[in-house]
Amino acid sequence: MSTGSQKPGPKRDLPPGLRAQLDASSFQGPATFGMRPLLTEPEQLDEWQPDVAIVGAPWDDNTTNRPGARFGPRAMRANAYDPGTYHLDLQVEMFDHLEVVDYGDAIMSHGMWEPSKEAIHQRVAEIASRGIIPIILGGDHSITWPAATAVAEHHGFGKVGMIHFDAHADTAEHIDGNLASHGSPMRRLIESGAIPGHNFIQVGLRGYWPGEEDQKWMRDNGLRHHPMQEIWERGAKEVMKDVVAEALDGTDAIYLSIDIDVLDPGFAPATGTPAPGGFAPIDLLRIVRQIVLDTNVVAMDVMEVAPAYDHADITINNAHGLIWEALAAMAYRRKNGL
Repeated sequence: MSTGSQKPGPKRDLPPGLRAQLDASSFQGPATFGMRPLLTEPEQLDEWQPDVAIVGAPWDDNTTNRPGARFGPRAMRANAYDPGTYHLDLQVEMFDHLEVVDYGDAIMSHGMWEPSKEAIHQRVAEIASRGIIPIILGGDHSITWPAATAVAEHHGFGKVGMIHFDAHADTAEHIDGNLASHGSPMRRLIESGAIPGHNFIQVGLRGYWPGEEDQKWMRDNGLRHHPMQEIWERGAKEVMKDVVAEALDGTDAIYLSIDIDVLDPGFAPATGTPAPGGFAPIDLLRIVRQIVLDTNVVAMDVMEVAPAYDHADITINNAHGLIWEALAAMAYRRKNGL
């Protein structure tokens, strides 16, 4: 006999015509991420009960250099090559063990940060508050401020660590007076208490910014970082052992934030602030997979894909692949009860 306290089973019915559209090759049918079902209402999340919900945040008005990342979510849905769903290394059929939906976009108000910020926060909160893992498609990196805040509100301020892959620290006090610049969201998160500085681990930093003042702020607030120089000297596998250990130091929930410019621009030209000397996909794809296998990733974002600067969709496919690796690792964990 059922009791009133039991949660009803998921309702995941699709009309046969829509199922046929979603099962077609990725150049056909509706442009949803990974050809997953599209949901638009919070009540549908309650009915469907997915494990993961993809949400777009097409905002780039806080960009300092080349704009265009507002087109990233649509490109990652429409232009990525359909790679299949069986992961060769993990030997898992991804969507047999992980239910993933596309939850559409947070609707932006162009040129208006406050309502756009609230729309991002609300859309991500609708996912995270139901115990569903949000994966956010950017947009510029200022999006991580409201997105990670919504995740921290569900799990508890100070209880979520962040692993941040980026060429740039994004910890400036402001850029040209803009406190919401894509160069400052990580400072906002730490100042608010949403993410503790001690549990903020940055990977892939390189180049010529930020300067000493911001570096001092990072040291004073306990941030830990592993620049590309260290990765070149020690090797990615050894460095990532430290990254995972640090990420789990005092927390068991991880928000994984990836600026696509952490890849070398030879592999990711379509971004606003390209920085030579970054990761190659052969390493980063496996690193993301390993982080998700080894830690409790409760949210993820991939930011700063600006498709107008791409060549042969190389950046889009690498960005898509990072999410695909994360989903495969989540499926593997669920298949094996991890």
